[in-house]
Amino acid sequence: MSSILVLRERLKQIYASYSIYIQKAAQFLLGLFVFWQINSNVGFMKNAASIFCTLGLAVVCTFFPVIIMVLAATALILVHFYTLSLPIAIVSAVIFLLMYIFYFRFTPEKAWLILVSALACALKIPFIIPVLFGLLGTPVWVVPASCGVISYYMLHFVKGSATALKETDGLTNGLMNFAKQVIAGKEMWLMVLAVAIGVLVVNLIRSRAVDHAWKIASFAGGAVCIIIATAGNMVLELHISYGTIILSSIIGILLGFVLELVFFSVDYSRTERVQFEDDEYYYYVKAVPKVVVATPEKTVKHITEHTQEKEDKDVGEQEEQETEWEEVKRRTDDLLLTQSLSRELGLDNDPNKRQP
Repeated sequence: MSSILVLRERLKQIYASYSIYIQKAAQFLLGLFVFWQINSNVGFMKNAASIFCTLGLAVVCTFFPVIIMVLAATALILVHFYTLSLPIAIVSAVIFLLMYIFYFRFTPEKAWLILVSALACALKIPFIIPVLFGLLGTPVWVVPASCGVISYYMLHFVKGSATALKETDGLTNGLMNFAKQVIAGKEMWLMVLAVAIGVLVVNLIRSRAVDHAWKIASFAGGAVCIIIATAGNMVLELHISYGTIILSSIIGILLGFVLELVFFSVDYSRTERVQFEDDEYYYYVKAVPKVVVATPEKTVKHITEHTQEKEDKDVGEQEEQETEWEEVKRRTDDLLLTQSLSRELGLDNDPNKRQP
């Protein structure tokens, strides 16, 4: 566990140092995947569905706010729908306009939420949306989540009924036909209901002052989505795969554990409860400390050519001094030994002390 926390801290440091590059790379990948999904599913205009158009739009949208990517994706969808049928394009434009009115009213700075919701549905994992949005956001994130689900099902419906919709005679008949079929889409409204309730349940539990609130919220969100989708699938006689429902919920729960580790890693064993008061209120505070792990620092010594030469020179001088010291010591020992022998043999150099 400690190694995972150390890895988290290092990733945070990397993100802090290169945040602008990481954000732009993620924005480019998001745009590339969004435009590729649109062109591969409803690519009725061949020029707009080319790989060059897909890459070009992704590159251009990388250098603008994400809302520009949302508007570009909407325009690309309408261009493809217009190529197929004018009534489809008109009805879709009205639906998009109504969705964006709600979007700009509640979450104008969270454009990426619509794109993530639509992509989650395209990848057949729609129930990661309640866990992701409920843990990281607020209840108003229900609006962009619902808009993303509706956008996906519009594309899905047009892709499956392109031939029948194209053969509709008359502008009025086409408008009425497509509008009725979109509004009467039972599977779409079931998924919107499941995602919306899931987001509200997850956010409600996550904000409670209980231990392991994020884990409980993730489990509850997955369970609620399974129950609603399964019940609706049976009552409305739809053909949603139960495997998709269960797998999507399991992935959502696992995603919730990862998000808790990254954004809400706390130590419940050291929980403290504090009570204090002022003139008007009593306060009961529950304090849960965060799990903080110090990142080990590695000291790297850089050895240049100049430094290496200096170190070699110092070593050579030290060895030379040691050699001179050993020579002096040897001569001193020899002199002391000679004097000692001279005294013992009576061979003193003083002439007054010499015996005849």
